[in-house]
Amino acid sequence: MNEFFAAIWGFVASILPLGGHDLPAHYNGYVEGDYVYVAAQSGGQIEQLMVSRGDRVTEGEVLFEIDDAQAKATLRAAEARLAQAKANLANLETGSRDAEIEVIRATLEQAQVSLDLAQLSLGRSERLLEKELVAPAKVDADRAAVESAKAQVAQLTAQLQVAELPAREAQQVAAEAAVAAAEAEVQLYQTQLQDRQVTAPANGLVDDVTYDEGEVVGAGSPVVIILPENALIVRFFVPEGDRSQISIGEELGVTCDGCEDGLVAKVERLATDPQYTPPIIFSREERSRMVFLVEARLESNDGLTPGQPVTVARPE
Repeated sequence: MNEFFAAIWGFVASILPLGGHDLPAHYNGYVEGDYVYVAAQSGGQIEQLMVSRGDRVTEGEVLFEIDDAQAKATLRAAEARLAQAKANLANLETGSRDAEIEVIRATLEQAQVSLDLAQLSLGRSERLLEKELVAPAKVDADRAAVESAKAQVAQLTAQLQVAELPAREAQQVAAEAAVAAAEAEVQLYQTQLQDRQVTAPANGLVDDVTYDEGEVVGAGSPVVIILPENALIVRFFVPEGDRSQISIGEELGVTCDGCEDGLVAKVERLATDPQYTPPIIFSREERSRMVFLVEARLESNDGLTPGQPVTVARPE
């Protein structure tokens, strides 16, 4: 859509006599929305949608909820492990038998293998993320898995050291480390449970809802598209001869059919790459065919909608 408008308005801007210094500069353009695409950090079935197209939402308002049954079960398991770790801390012993030490060593070896696998998985995810083949949430999940595996290895290493030393203080240190690891795990799953309820990042208008209740959405897939307040941008094209006269931060007047008077847009981008209209030949004679894209943010959304044609005027 953006490329289509760019081609059309680039052609119009090049053939209209808008350049020169004898007349006030007026440029044709169109309005575009700077949308926010709201997605869940992890995938799942949409349990409830709270908004529809055309609704106005406020920052922090709940937009939709992802089924949280699995997240709740995982959190309960983590809370049980935390309770176990606290019980072990409260019931210290002064030493361990040889058989118990061997069990800890075997468990530690298994935890080390799990850590190696988690690190390999993270490496693959990071490489795929560089190629934009996986969602950032997958990399975050793999990193969390690595940290959890490291905590497990650290916990078992400490337990082994304590088991080999009859000192009560060392055992207590290991038990305290186990409690800390379990608490971190509980906090992780609490955060994941909270992420199943997705809220609006800003005030605005719901432009589209891409999924229905009961459908399964992937991590990072937009479910609600919001047009925030003051998120309209005017895109227009200026001839090569006029580009040097426009500066970042300059205020321009905007008019359109049926719009209120006094609309103002502030320039926030001047494209460095030119666009051409056929024939694509760069010469002194063909400079008039060269146009540059300019983007200016509107100070108010009133009376304007994305895709609407407008005229931009520079102060005389």
